[in-house]
Amino acid sequence: MVLERLGESLSGVIRRITRAGALDEKLVKELVREIQRALLSADVNVKLVLELSRRIEERMLKEKPPAGLSRREHAVKVVYEELLSLLGGGAHAGMPSKARIMMVGLQGSGKTTTTAKIARYFQKRGLRTAIIAADTQRPAAYEQLVQLVEKYRIPVLRKEGESSAVGIVKSALEEAGKADILILDTAGRHRSESELFEEMEELASVFEPDEKLLVIDAGMGQQAGAQAEAFSSRIGITGVVLTKLDGSARGGGALSAVAATGAPVRFIGTGEGIDDIEEFNAERFISRLLGMGDIQALIERAKDTLDDEAAKDMLKGEFTLDDLYAQIESLRKMGPLSGLLSMLPGFAGGMPKEVADITESRMRRFLVIMDSMTREERKNPRIINASRVRRIALGSGSRVEEVKELLRYHATMKKAIKSFRKGRGRGFTQLARMMRGMKI
Repeated sequence: MVLERLGESLSGVIRRITRAGALDEKLVKELVREIQRALLSADVNVKLVLELSRRIEERMLKEKPPAGLSRREHAVKVVYEELLSLLGGGAHAGMPSKARIMMVGLQGSGKTTTTAKIARYFQKRGLRTAIIAADTQRPAAYEQLVQLVEKYRIPVLRKEGESSAVGIVKSALEEAGKADILILDTAGRHRSESELFEEMEELASVFEPDEKLLVIDAGMGQQAGAQAEAFSSRIGITGVVLTKLDGSARGGGALSAVAATGAPVRFIGTGEGIDDIEEFNAERFISRLLGMGDIQALIERAKDTLDDEAAKDMLKGEFTLDDLYAQIESLRKMGPLSGLLSMLPGFAGGMPKEVADITESRMRRFLVIMDSMTREERKNPRIINASRVRRIALGSGSRVEEVKELLRYHATMKKAIKSFRKGRGRGFTQLARMMRGMKI
């Protein structure tokens, strides 16, 4: 993915800084050129790139490091702060816990899918959500919404037989009941379609939204800024959602262009699944790009999927293969391993995709192997001798070496958890090293 490549390039710059013997003028200029190439390849505006690189070079060479920071640490801080300024200077206010949200955007931007994602996002946080399907221009929009959220029992409101978008909204407001988050999906439109803009203004008047979110395809690149300005001038958008950011070669251009308009980026789409969306936080986003990780995002994702009681029991107990089985299943629910590793310091941009993919495949293989064990073996792995290993391998269609690898993995996890229980950090370091060096 393009943002992964951008992250690899930028985290490579950070590694060069931290390993440098001395930050002389020659090295600083080389680092600045690397940053320029990385940002230009992500379609960031040339003028913005030149301004940013000039500031980075000037600060690295002339600015005195604050007390307590070495020159190298200060240089990393400079890169972080300047990239942060490119994306608007910091985190924006979080979304409210009770609100009416109006979704607007161009046709094909992913607005309807994003509407479902945001409804699901708030539902997972314990809020009652409902959707009003007021896109009367695209006949399949209502059916698409129903299909996306039916599994999660999120109501999609639309009065049968009503063809007017305004009429749909009025009747839906009476139906909405006690929904904490009410999301209005509107028809997609283009800047030149004045009639549709007028309808959008009328809908805003009837719906009285607390938030007006503009959905933009990150593939638009620098043109995203012009769209943000056009919509904002008509209805005063309160935020932007960038979709398809994970696969767009112009994602950096879209992010920086929107930030330049002053419109806050509220959400970013990180994949095709309904759960692949997150609130945008510039500080955390830049940290991940630079390989500094995003532990908070990892914790938040874990809260959505991990069983708190099971985790507590695991930390108090012996950590059996049954525990390992449950944790692997939970990790798989959290998303691709490569995405999780990108949130850990030192892993972002540092693990090739093919390695992460194979590791995920290996995790699935571990589950199959454990399915071939007896209940007693999963509860007490110490009894698994050579003959049992051969039987388990045969029963799971695996090689003996793979069964042994699973047992080594379990032993390492057990040691790591024991270290956590005693308040030491060595367990995490040991686990990280093991994951990097796993025989795959």
